[in-house]
This record gives sequence, structure tokens and C-alpha cells, in this order.
Amino acid sequence: MARILAIDYGMKRTGIAITDEMQMIASGLTTVETPKLIDFLKKYFNDEKVELVIVGEPKQMNYEPSQSAAMIDAFVVKFTKIFPEMKVERVDERFTSKMALSSMIQSGMTKKKRQNKAILDEISATIILQDYLNYRKI
Repeated sequence: MARILAIDYGMKRTGIAITDEMQMIASGLTTVETPKLIDFLKKYFNDEKVELVIVGEPKQMNYEPSQSAAMIDAFVVKFTKIFPEMKVERVDERFTSKMALSSMIQSGMTKKKRQNKAILDEISATIILQDYLNYRKI
């Protein structure tokens, strides 16, 4: 079985998470500088079997698109042109950054480490992916 990859797309950095081959557990993979994301994905897709990409969809509390939605929509269009064979699904990413910060605090991570936004982005991608896996099982 191929893996599922999740993207928490950001203006500067993009968090990436991946499932195991059985698609049961989401794990943080890395954080990539956004301008280098497509090159990273080309290499990763060449090395690993991925059948689905989940992209976080930022929404406001009233379910309207957030300010960053247009930027992420443009990325998804570019992604589907470069990787036309790759299936893409969008997933609501509201509260993932808050949940990621909370998990960092609960895990005992020092304040200095919590200030590393790259870690926060990777954890956010992992939460997006795990939420998708949990929802899919229902």
C-alpha cells in the first residue's frame, strides 16, 4: 500500500507529514522552505510510493476561506499541473497550529524549542494528516 502525505502550506515554510505504508499512523516528516517545496516533492515521490496528498485548507470560524486561502489554492493548481497523476484532497486545518503548540507544551518542550516555527509547521501537518485518517475510519 502506498503512503499518504500531508502538506501544511505556508508562505515561508511548509510542514510535511507522512503515513506509514499501512496508512494507520501519521508522523512528521520535515519542514521545507516553501520555494523549495516542489523540488522536495519531486524527489520524495520518486523515492517513495505516495497515493494521496492532503493539503490543509484554511478557514475562518464561519467556514469562509481565510486570508491565506488564495495562496494555497494557487499552490494546489500548480501542484496538480506538475503532478497530474497525484490525487489531492483538501482538509480543514482550523485550530491545527493551536493544537500543535499545545502538544509541544504538553510534551515538555522548552520555550526556546517551541519558538522554532519549523517544528510547529511539521506538527501541524501531522495533526492534519491524523485527523484525515481518523475521519476516514468513521
